[in-house]
Parts: sequence; C-alpha cells; structure tokens
Amino acid sequence: MIVSILGLVFVHQAQTGVLSFDYRELLGTELPAQAGTWLMLGFFAAFAVKLPAVPFHNWLPDAHTEAPTAGSVILAGLMLKTGAYGLMRFAVPLFPDASRAFAPVGMLLGAVGIVYGAILAFSQTDLKRLVAYTSVSHLGFVLLGVYAWNELALQGVVMQMVAHGLSTGGLFVLVGLLYKRIHTRDLGRMGGLWSVAPRMAAVGLVLAMASLGLPGLGNFVAEFLVLAGAFFASVPLTVVATIGLVFATLYSLRIVQRALHGPNQAGWSFKDLTARELAILGSMLVVLVWLGLFPQAVIDLAEPAIDNLQDELKGTLYVEIR
Repeated sequence: MIVSILGLVFVHQAQTGVLSFDYRELLGTELPAQAGTWLMLGFFAAFAVKLPAVPFHNWLPDAHTEAPTAGSVILAGLMLKTGAYGLMRFAVPLFPDASRAFAPVGMLLGAVGIVYGAILAFSQTDLKRLVAYTSVSHLGFVLLGVYAWNELALQGVVMQMVAHGLSTGGLFVLVGLLYKRIHTRDLGRMGGLWSVAPRMAAVGLVLAMASLGLPGLGNFVAEFLVLAGAFFASVPLTVVATIGLVFATLYSLRIVQRALHGPNQAGWSFKDLTARELAILGSMLVVLVWLGLFPQAVIDLAEPAIDNLQDELKGTLYVEIR
C-alpha cells in the first residue's frame, strides 16, 4: 500500500507540480488505465488481507486460535473493520475507473468468501477456530457490498460491520468463558451444556442465531441489505451469496447441537455465567436485537458519509443486472 501511495503522489505531482499526500487533493487524479489498475491493486491487497478476503484469509483462524479472548474480541470487533473502511474510504474513491473494471472480480471474491468461509466453519472441531472462519464468511458480505457500490449495498456494509463485531465478538467472549471452565474447545468433548449452564447456553443460542442471520437480529438486516443491493449489480453472484446463508445455518446449528444439546457424556459440572459476565454478553444481545428491530438509526447516521462517498465516485461501480 505504501508503494501505491507513493505512486499516486508522484503521478499527481507530475500533473500538478505539487507534492501532496492530502486525500482531497489526490481525489480525481487522472491515471493511465494500467497505472491506475496497479495502484488500486496495491490498496486492495493491503485491505483485503486485513478484512480478510479469500484468498488472503489464511492468517485469521491461526491468529484467533492463538490469541487470548480479549485479543480475539478486539480483532473481530474492531481490527477487521479497518479493511472494510479502507476499501470504502480509499481504494474505491481514489481509483474509480480501476475499481469499476475490478468490481466483478471484487464481488466474485466476496461471494466465494461467503460460501468458502461457511463450509470451512462447518468442518471445524475447534470451537474457536469455527467462530474464526465465520468471520471470513460474514466479511464476504462486506466485500460483496463494497463492489456492488449502491446505496442499499453500502448501508448493508455499515450494518454488517457493526452487527458482526457484536455477534462474533460475543461468541468469542462465550468461547473464552467456556474454555476457562472446561479447558477445552473440542466440540467432540462437549454436549449437554444446557443442563449444566442454562444461562450460558441461552446466550450461546441467541448469538448462534444472530450468526446465521435470523430475522429480528442485526445480522439479518445487514445481510438482507447487502443482498438487495448486490441483486442490482449481479444476479448470479447474489444467488451464490444467498447459498452461503444455508451453510451459515448449518454451522450455527452445529454449535448449538454439539455444544449445548445432547447427553452430558463428559460429566461436565461448572458454574454458570456470573452477573458480570451476563451483563457483558447481555449488553451485546440487547444491541443486536435493537439493530434488528430498529436499524434506521444506524442507517440514518451513516447516510451522509455514504452519500459523500458516492459523490466522490460520481456513479456506481457495477450496475448492470447480469
């Protein structure tokens, strides 16, 4: 990305005689098609790794698995969103022509990430690694919406960033609390936890339902808006992304079935959520429900920024229904 920044600055200097790193001055810099593509790809690669987008996602499951609970929550709730912010704020507005040409590829990577991340999540036996792969799937909606680049899709991107931070962050908190009690994340050794810790199991159920996009919770609104916006850009890719929701149902219900229900064969016996832990997780659930029932507050808050981004681009990226 730093190489692309320098390249953009030098091209701007050659055109205007001014050496500047000011974002507003660099907007609208006329770039030769080939140079614009390479500079845009430098920005895209950096932010796609941070998002992460397939095939740049390999670091994420290992990072989550090795990180402490607080590290996983910060990573899922905040750090991954810098990739989405960078695409929306820099990669697309600074390189509009190159982004238009790249939009079908960007949407394809998003759709593939949704399905691929969900399939890998379903195949995991480590509960924390499973939740990590759900992030790859959920943030595929972000990439899909960014390169659909219409109002509905961008509203969905903003909602997805907020809702994913809460639902996946909550799941990582829950996994951390469970690991602290039973010292394992192996789904094969779990089961019957509902009878042991009903409050923990109830919270886990709601978070799993949020992850699969159940209506009434924030993730549903986010994914519905992204899919509605993507439909006007590419019908086939929207269909592929929608199939990913089926796999999301499978891995979410697998968490519920394998960890919470069934017989308590391992003989687990431990303390349920404390008042402090319930307050932390309960606050996340309240916000998720609020986002699912009253999303307009967040949409209205983000509307000026989305309008400004679209004005900077002066159009859409990929508008034909294909």
